[in-house]
Amino acid sequence: MKFWMYSCGVLANNPQKQQHFLFSCCSRRLISCTKFCGFMLFALGLISLFTGHVASNLEWYSHPLLKPSWFYNQDGGAPIDIWKSRYSASYFGCSERGPRFASAVSVRSSNGYLLIAASGGLNQQRTGITDAVVVARILNATLVVPELDHHSFWKDDSDFVNIFDIKWFISYLAKDVSIVKRVPVKVMKLMQKPPYTMRVPRKSEPEYYSDQVLPVLLRRRVLQLTKFDYRLANDLDEELQKLRCRVNYHALKFTKPIRNLGQKLVVRMRKMARRFIAVHLRFEPDMLAFSGCYYGGGDKERYELGEIRKRWATLPELSPDEERTRGRCPLTPHEVGLMLRALGFKNDTYLYVASGEIYGGEKTLQPLKELFPNFYTKEMVAGDELKPFLPYSSRLAAIDYIVCDESDVFVTNNNGNMAKILAGSRRYMGHKRTIRPNAKRLSALFMARNKMDWETFSGKVKSCQRGYMGEPEEMRPGRGEFHEFPSSCICKTPFNHSNVINRYNDHISGSNPTLPESQYRYISNSSDLDEKSSEKFQ
Repeated sequence: MKFWMYSCGVLANNPQKQQHFLFSCCSRRLISCTKFCGFMLFALGLISLFTGHVASNLEWYSHPLLKPSWFYNQDGGAPIDIWKSRYSASYFGCSERGPRFASAVSVRSSNGYLLIAASGGLNQQRTGITDAVVVARILNATLVVPELDHHSFWKDDSDFVNIFDIKWFISYLAKDVSIVKRVPVKVMKLMQKPPYTMRVPRKSEPEYYSDQVLPVLLRRRVLQLTKFDYRLANDLDEELQKLRCRVNYHALKFTKPIRNLGQKLVVRMRKMARRFIAVHLRFEPDMLAFSGCYYGGGDKERYELGEIRKRWATLPELSPDEERTRGRCPLTPHEVGLMLRALGFKNDTYLYVASGEIYGGEKTLQPLKELFPNFYTKEMVAGDELKPFLPYSSRLAAIDYIVCDESDVFVTNNNGNMAKILAGSRRYMGHKRTIRPNAKRLSALFMARNKMDWETFSGKVKSCQRGYMGEPEEMRPGRGEFHEFPSSCICKTPFNHSNVINRYNDHISGSNPTLPESQYRYISNSSDLDEKSSEKFQ
């Protein structure tokens, strides 16, 4: 105390010592502050290194104007923007041929001609066509343009040339596989027997084709593989996986009439709303019958779906309650609407519903329309322009495919072929938001929704949907079907803070969002996309 009083007295009587004392104190404080800041920055760097999220979260919260539509769930964690993944700008499709991937063998030096008969509907056939190109590569064969199934449930007599741009398909893949429209006449004349036909087991490894199929091809020169869908293994070496991506996302381009109408519908939807959701309800009678589920329609429903179910002789008897508990039943349109509202989509959100004949018709759809009054289908948006396509289910499905692929958010209600193909395409094109219901957890929640208030229900739905929102980290190598999770074909750019700011500056500005890259697959070479059609629709 005496020392302090003495010091104060000396400092009060000596301005030079007072200044020296203050300078010493400030210097010590400055050194301490510098050490403290340095330590904090070092700790923050370590945390960022191990989590990979801290820096980006700081960027997220530090932006003063950032007001995205995002939610936390009950488990906490980083917020989720319901319209767009904030990490999507860091991912892009990369399926270029590697330097060691040899050029395609010529037709003359190939091991023979490979005929493929794809089966199922449009997207099931798409998987078959994609894998057919890879199999032709494995066999060093010349691929004949695949034949499409005319006898499936959809009974569409469209050929490859009616749905896909055949010239583009052949020319784009010329460096990978030799493709011809038909087996040359002179080759057919030299054959003493008709083309040999065989069916390979599902998910066959490349070695099976080399050991079992190639000898037949070499002996007969022309070989046909039937029922060709998912006949190739899921896991292949990286170069063959990238070939799959080149076929599926680049070579298989729809014909100009389909592209033109599909893109018109996208333009018209965006004229009405800056952004919109596409929902693939897949609540048709055949889907419900195949699932073995029950939706409360009594004896009438059991009889109708039971009759449809007889088409598949090998289907086992299933317990509807057990199937729903396991998450194998498609959600009803009403449940899809409740899920979307619980996630945070408002009732003024525009919905494009891609679907065929809904079981139960308007009565089944009405609850969804009440939740989202801005409800549209291709029939509503296209009008009379859809008439030339009405007799062909695959061409109608192709139009829905384009609009779903271009939508800001895609919601799938099952894990069927269209859902898988579109999910993979949207991941490849920059991880556009794709929502897949966690049906296993949601089923119990929907049954108990009347026992909880809306806020509680909404929080539980958000918690259930963690990991089912189409975020990049959901995709891991070897997970699920390659067509749904094309991990070998997706690359990541180094994180850049400015990407986040620029992306959300555009989001906040109110201007129309940047059209997805995938759009260029549809509008290229399209001459019939003028503004008149949009104005007429308005």
